[in-house]
Amino acid sequence: MADVKLTAPLSTLEWVDRTLLKPNDYNPNKVSRENLKLLTQSILTNGWTLPIVVRPDYTIIDGFHRWTVAGEEPLLSMLDGKVPVVKVCHEDPSEDVYGTVTHNRARGTHLLEPMKAIVKRLMAEGKTVQEIGKQLGMRPEEVFRLSDFSREDFLEMMVKGKTTYSKAEIYTTI
Repeated sequence: MADVKLTAPLSTLEWVDRTLLKPNDYNPNKVSRENLKLLTQSILTNGWTLPIVVRPDYTIIDGFHRWTVAGEEPLLSMLDGKVPVVKVCHEDPSEDVYGTVTHNRARGTHLLEPMKAIVKRLMAEGKTVQEIGKQLGMRPEEVFRLSDFSREDFLEMMVKGKTTYSKAEIYTTI
């Protein structure tokens, strides 16, 4: 991963027309209608505290549900159809996926099937079990459970990229 300037996204903060934004095609996070009402109430009570994180092409990385409620009354009128965004530009598109998942995981739980699809997608893109685990905050066992690979195939993936092995020795007592 390239060096990240931690303050860079906030330097791009702007209010834009919400119709410029579009959802990504992999977000595993779902929110009930009741929780969307709660999110609206939170914005009405606290103001807009978290900008929507987008790619330069305005695809949403994080903030889909904030974007959703901003398109409904009373927020639509109150915000004049605008939402606050910060832009991030990742060299590797997988980092967009990592951003979506880690933002969401830090706040709540995910649905099983969409998470399985994400893990399979990342593995198909050649990401290692170690990288997926690190980037998504998962232990190797969790990556295995979500991968649907056989135990043998998964163990082979676990050692992918490792070139040295310790020698096995047999000890006997006399």
